[in-house]
Amino acid sequence: MSWFKRKDLLDQAFLVGIVLKGLDGVLEVVGGLLLLVVTPATIDRLTMALTQHELSQDPHDFVATHVLHATSGLAGSAVQFGAMYLLSHGVVKIVLVSSLMRNKLWAYPWMIAFLIAFIVYQVYRMTFAPSAGLVALTIFDAFVGWLTYMEYGKQRIVARTARQPRI
Repeated sequence: MSWFKRKDLLDQAFLVGIVLKGLDGVLEVVGGLLLLVVTPATIDRLTMALTQHELSQDPHDFVATHVLHATSGLAGSAVQFGAMYLLSHGVVKIVLVSSLMRNKLWAYPWMIAFLIAFIVYQVYRMTFAPSAGLVALTIFDAFVGWLTYMEYGKQRIVARTARQPRI
């Protein structure tokens, strides 16, 4: 874990970025587990209870109406797909982030590939369902991918120098 001791801005930004990705992975796993144990009817009731006050004040509230719309058509198969998606995505993030924190060189290219795959998917989603949140997530993923690439280059040099015999 020697790279934690470095103080340059890119190293600090990389650390913050992967920690945020790790926390996101934990939240995705928790969300996926919740989707597995909570029925669509319970999700509907909970959403109604959470948005009722806001909608009573403003029946056209943007966030509340979108949340209600997103949860109203949930069927068992959609919930199961969402749960599996969140669980797999979250577990991969947790494994990769923990490996990066332990400075495993194999994890750097996998993290980059994983981020590129999701950037491509997010750009595809934006073609038919654009949102500011998706744009922000895509920009963040691209930034973390770039930081990971830069850190990978540094770590490969460190690993190469450590393997060279001393004369």
